[in-house]
Amino acid sequence: MEESISGFKVRGDWGDIVEHGERITRALRDTGVHEAEADSEAHLARAFDEWDEWRPKAHETLDADVSEKTADQASVEEGKGEKAGKQPDEDIKTAGEKLSESYERLEDDDAEAAVGNWKESIDYVARAADSASRKALRRVEDTVYQNVMTQLAPYYFDNELVSANVQQSTRNGNNGEQFVFEVNVNDDELKDVVSDRLSEYEDEIDRWHVEVEKDTDAAEAIEGVEPPPEPEDNSRSTTN
Repeated sequence: MEESISGFKVRGDWGDIVEHGERITRALRDTGVHEAEADSEAHLARAFDEWDEWRPKAHETLDADVSEKTADQASVEEGKGEKAGKQPDEDIKTAGEKLSESYERLEDDDAEAAVGNWKESIDYVARAADSASRKALRRVEDTVYQNVMTQLAPYYFDNELVSANVQQSTRNGNNGEQFVFEVNVNDDELKDVVSDRLSEYEDEIDRWHVEVEKDTDAAEAIEGVEPPPEPEDNSRSTTN
C-alpha cells in the first residue's frame, strides 16, 4: 500500500482491490463512525453506509457492478417534487386546480387570494418541470456515464467521509487484469486514525480473509431453517 496526501493506494489484482476496501472499511468501523447516533454526527453513519455499499466486492466486476453503483451514486439529486413523492403529472393536475381556484377568487372580488392561488399554480408547474427534467437527465446521465465516461475516467465515489477511485491499470503483463484503487478519508484527524489502524493490520494480520457473498437460499430450501444472522464485520483475519 502507498500512502500519500491524496490517500491510500494499492495496485494489484481484483482480490487486492477488494481487500484494500475491506481493510479501510474495518478501520473506519473501528473508529465507531458507523455507530454515530448524535444528530450532529448521524450524517457520518449514513456516509459510512454509502461507502460500504459502493466499495468493490469479491463477487463483483468493475465494468458491470462498480460501473452501475458509480452511476447511481453520481446521479442528480431529487428535487422538491420527488422528495414529496409526487409525479410531474400530479403536480400539473394540482397546478390546474390552483389556477381554477384563482379564477373563482377573482369572480368573488378576492384579488389577494386569487394572486396567492395563481402563485401556487406557477410553483406546481415549475416543480413538475423540475421533476421531469431531473428524471430525463438521470436517464441520459446513466447511459452516458456507463457507456462513455468510464472509458475515459476512473470509477469514483465521493461523499463527506470518503473519496475513492478505482480503474483498470494500463500496464500489461502475465498477471491477468491489474487495477489501481485509491481511497482518501476526507477528515484529516480521522484519516490519521485510519492510517494507524491500517499499519496495525500490516503488522498483526498474517492473512486477510476476503469477505465473499454467501448463497443462503439453497441452504434454507434444503434444511428448512433460516440462516444464522450475518456478523457486523464479515472480514476475517489470522494473526501472526
